[in-house]
Amino acid sequence: MRNLAALCSIITLGLLVSARADLTIVQHVEGAGAGQNGDITVKIKGDKERIDAPSQPTQIIDGKTGEMTDLMNDKKSFVRISAEQMKAAAETINKFDAGKPPSGPKLNPTGKKETINGYETEEFVFEAPQFKASFWVATKYPDAAGILKQMQAPFSGAWKPSNMGMPDYTDFAGLPLKTVISVGDNQVVTTIMSIKKDSINATDFDIPKDFQEMKKPLDAAPPPVESPAASPSATP
Repeated sequence: MRNLAALCSIITLGLLVSARADLTIVQHVEGAGAGQNGDITVKIKGDKERIDAPSQPTQIIDGKTGEMTDLMNDKKSFVRISAEQMKAAAETINKFDAGKPPSGPKLNPTGKKETINGYETEEFVFEAPQFKASFWVATKYPDAAGILKQMQAPFSGAWKPSNMGMPDYTDFAGLPLKTVISVGDNQVVTTIMSIKKDSINATDFDIPKDFQEMKKPLDAAPPPVESPAASPSATP
């Protein structure tokens, strides 16, 4: 379920107005599983993004290096995910499409309309082998094009949505205020509640000095060989 929530975050968050304004986006999420429903706060400054979600590690994405960092705030520890690891994940996702590289994602209008937070939106749908998506787009949202550019900035290189067969933010004719992502029987609905362009402190994207780095299980040294009677120790 966390993979689904992460997928939704990648699709619905993110890039760079001409004035390089910072963005703080508050989104409401429903259907992401126990402990994950609620408000998500996304902060974007240049090519960096910070995502704070309920019952989840804080995620910091660096669009310049392609690296993502998970902050386990309760444990004061962090895990890094390199650009190379993200590229490998994208290649794995693309294998679901018969190993073919993603072609230009197509957003198809349905003609349906809905008013969301005072803005008229139109539904556009997108279907991929691994998920289906419905985007409710507000074409008249103030400075929609600039906001979409700023949302795209952290997602370059390996993080670029189109590399995984998903629409880029700049593919939209307006701001997608509501996104419905369906993977199998699971569905997540994400609605943008507010967007602010107030200045954000650069230190919000730093790893706290008192946090210790955790090695992922695959990065850790192999455990010592035990006798058949010994119980294997669990990897945190």
